[in-house]
Amino acid sequence: MNNFPISRRQFLHTTMALTAVGTTALTAAEKPRWDIGCFNRPWGAWGYDVALDGLKAGGFKVTGLVGDHKGDIGLSTTATPEYITTLKRRINDRGLTVNVAWLKTQHKGPVADSIAGCRKLIDYAAQLGMTYLLSGGVSAESQYENYYATMADAAKYAADKGVNMVLKPHGGSSGASDEVLKCLEKVNHPNFKVWFDAGNIIYYTGKDPVTELKPIAKYVTGFCAKDCAAQKTAVMIQFGDGKVDFKAVFKVLKEAGFNGPVMIECTAPAETPEQVTANALANRKFLEKVFSEI
Repeated sequence: MNNFPISRRQFLHTTMALTAVGTTALTAAEKPRWDIGCFNRPWGAWGYDVALDGLKAGGFKVTGLVGDHKGDIGLSTTATPEYITTLKRRINDRGLTVNVAWLKTQHKGPVADSIAGCRKLIDYAAQLGMTYLLSGGVSAESQYENYYATMADAAKYAADKGVNMVLKPHGGSSGASDEVLKCLEKVNHPNFKVWFDAGNIIYYTGKDPVTELKPIAKYVTGFCAKDCAAQKTAVMIQFGDGKVDFKAVFKVLKEAGFNGPVMIECTAPAETPEQVTANALANRKFLEKVFSEI
């Protein structure tokens, strides 16, 4: 049964028409000029200021709040507006901007509580000047309907704040392309798109990222870059050490008109923050080489 208030054809046409703020599609002949940023996650063994210093030392200009640090709550419903103001200053003082954060929502209780928490996070994202909020769906099937309703409200509320709601493959309700497409249907709002994560496709499902990308490529407005060798194996590895065929993945994205951004999420672990920075730079060079070849 079709649960859309509009037809599937109308929905697909509408969502294809909306692109990320300030982007235009690539033509087939153009070389991609996708911006490469880096999340704070690789420096998770140290404080957030150490991560920011590492990002600055690596020459990154764009970061995202994906990963936790002892002593920092990040983008959280327990944060205060004053904390968010200080957080923004800490980021900007390193010459960095923040474009995305992990959306930490709860869906065990009443949907009204989920919606209220999500709206608070959207307000904070707007305060930080973010373009995106990144959701990973939910794992428990009993929470799916709560999640869909919360995201439908969030998509509308965030659009008025200039924030794009995006979904990444993360198991459960966003495991692979079938689940992602169902999320898009259920949320049914043009301000709810996809950030692809090829490594997570392998990690959570064991499926082929290229195969799973093709049905949803036209909805992808960002990319979380990580590698993975097999289902439920390490993702904190260097690009090229796993099974993700980055060249094939980005070729599909280019053909779909993808225009970035690309955010490095993972690197191999290291004993010092400086070694993490070196690993992040190596992964950036890996991506730059891939982009030059497609």
